Amino acid sequence: MEGIIARLTALQGSHQPVAARRAAVLVPLFEDKAGIVRVLLTRRSSKLSSHQGEVALPGGKCDDADENDIATALREASEEIALPPSAVQVLATMPPCLSKHHLSVTPVLASVPAGLQLVPNMDEVDCIFDMPLENFLQDSPAHRHEDLTWASGIWYRMHFFQFGKFNVWGLTAGILIAVATAAFGRPPAFEAEQPGARPFTDICFDGRRVAYRQQ
Repeated sequence: MEGIIARLTALQGSHQPVAARRAAVLVPLFEDKAGIVRVLLTRRSSKLSSHQGEVALPGGKCDDADENDIATALREASEEIALPPSAVQVLATMPPCLSKHHLSVTPVLASVPAGLQLVPNMDEVDCIFDMPLENFLQDSPAHRHEDLTWASGIWYRMHFFQFGKFNVWGLTAGILIAVATAAFGRPPAFEAEQPGARPFTDICFDGRRVAYRQQ
């Protein structure tokens, strides 16, 4: 875990949002008794108005009172799964990525202790579970992808990972592929992007259409 923490901490830098509306998610990592690095995930409540029943990282939209993306991620994790901010060691933020609702979503990487007694807020979260982070680098029968386009014609590759009864897909899967790649210092055993395509973090929303950010 020490090596992973060092590699992820080295990622820290400033990042420009990819849309005007902002959100942040916490990527809580811990090491289990077998020495396997795992990530905490949630399944969203069926009561919610959007993304009902989908697997997600703890997080949500930025509030005016939030100082920055880290504050947003910590607040949302506290509200959703009762994760105390004092138990979280923030390591770094990663470049934001664009959600299908045109939100700029910043992943906040963090280390948390194993064995925390977390409680789902049933208005927002049906359940909490964890899975090995390394799964997001493995090409196995549990993984598949689809190549899709935004309305503006920009292609992107959507990944799906089956883990027992849970299906991790879309933006959450894309974020965790990027986190696992950085954490373990190696690329996935599959093509994360279409051959020749720019990274999905290069896709932005300029207020009118989805486009590649200017280089």
